[in-house]
Amino acid sequence: VQLQASGGGLVQAGGSLRLSCVLSGGTFSSYPMGWFRQAPGKEREFVAAIDGSGDNTYYGDSAKGRFIISRDNAKNTVYLQMNSLTPEDTALYYCAADDISPGKVASVKDYGMDYWGKGTQVTVSS
Repeated sequence: VQLQASGGGLVQAGGSLRLSCVLSGGTFSSYPMGWFRQAPGKEREFVAAIDGSGDNTYYGDSAKGRFIISRDNAKNTVYLQMNSLTPEDTALYYCAADDISPGKVASVKDYGMDYWGKGTQVTVSS
């Protein structure tokens, strides 16, 4: 299984970005997916998770009310729509796949995830 994230960039505070992550080498709908992020000097942080069908989601405190995770199983892609961005959202964003039952939401712990993409950088200027 390989994951390729994209969509990062430089955005002003208050702006929006949509990250995408494509999974290859596996049956995408079988994998609950998650997004994590890591800012310089900080630990990797859980952002959002989704189950295999896309019907159930879960968000970290920093994402609630601003970010939306979704997936398109026909395109093997998971998305993270990020709105109302602040400089505190600046980080390297990773997508990850969880090799568990597709009926479950992916783990909120990074050690619970099985496959990782390389990350896409999001920088929010003030």
